[in-house]
Amino acid sequence: MGPAWTDSHCHLDAAEFDADRADVVQRARAAGVRTLVLPAVAVAHFDAVREAAHRFDAAYALGIHPLFVGQADDADLDHLAAALHAHRDDPRLVAVGEIGLDHFVPATGPGRQPALARDLARQEHFYRAQLKLARDAGLPVILHVRRSADALLAGLRRVAVPGGIAHAFNGSAVQAAAFVALGFRLGFGGTLSFERALQIRQLAQTLPETALVLETDAPDIPPQWLYRDAEARRAGAAQARNEPAELPRIGAVLAALRGWTLEDTARITSANTRAALPRLAAAVDMSRQDAG
Repeated sequence: MGPAWTDSHCHLDAAEFDADRADVVQRARAAGVRTLVLPAVAVAHFDAVREAAHRFDAAYALGIHPLFVGQADDADLDHLAAALHAHRDDPRLVAVGEIGLDHFVPATGPGRQPALARDLARQEHFYRAQLKLARDAGLPVILHVRRSADALLAGLRRVAVPGGIAHAFNGSAVQAAAFVALGFRLGFGGTLSFERALQIRQLAQTLPETALVLETDAPDIPPQWLYRDAEARRAGAAQARNEPAELPRIGAVLAALRGWTLEDTARITSANTRAALPRLAAAVDMSRQDAG
């Protein structure tokens, strides 16, 4: 038996997997990915995420993604609070997430800036509210970080939560150290496989080994070997779907950067994920008992 990997961030409930979800999980298991963490992105997805976690021996998180807050209202925060309470004894519920802030600014036109300010204020409102729900539930958080590390850190300093994971981390070394100081691990995935991703690769190479977790963000963030550039897409090549089965190959990139064996890489990053999400150990143990 080869290394046992943990995918700390996979959207198995996504529509892209509707046709072959069970096969996707089977391929992941065959590749050695033993543990999957499935974050929700909207209230409408909560049941599907929880059911997928139970069906496929995975773990899950409940939260409202910053890019979905425009479709949400404050009643959705009440729904999240109720769901966290209703499933508080479910060992597969390991975090509040995916929550956070997205400060990526698309091309703007006349009148866009006021709308953008409203968007960011709404994201901030949902972020702070969900941090408080996580704090009250005693759960870590899974954070969406896109050009928003400093604002996320400011929120965490105001509302203390029991750590978690900064998913798809793309900030600076100073920001990385600040997250680590607050008890967070940092997620690295397909972007790590691009040789031009110099800052991310440097962080993965130099951060304390206890700070690193692996993820796919499947079906998104495809690694280099699946990526189709704009020219290829114009020529008719479809963008390949990312899957959790790609995680060991992403792990091999991290192993090469760190000078680790594959076994060490799987062991270290899996242990870090369990440290970031303490309830995950119980979910994994339950899966092993069910398998036995």
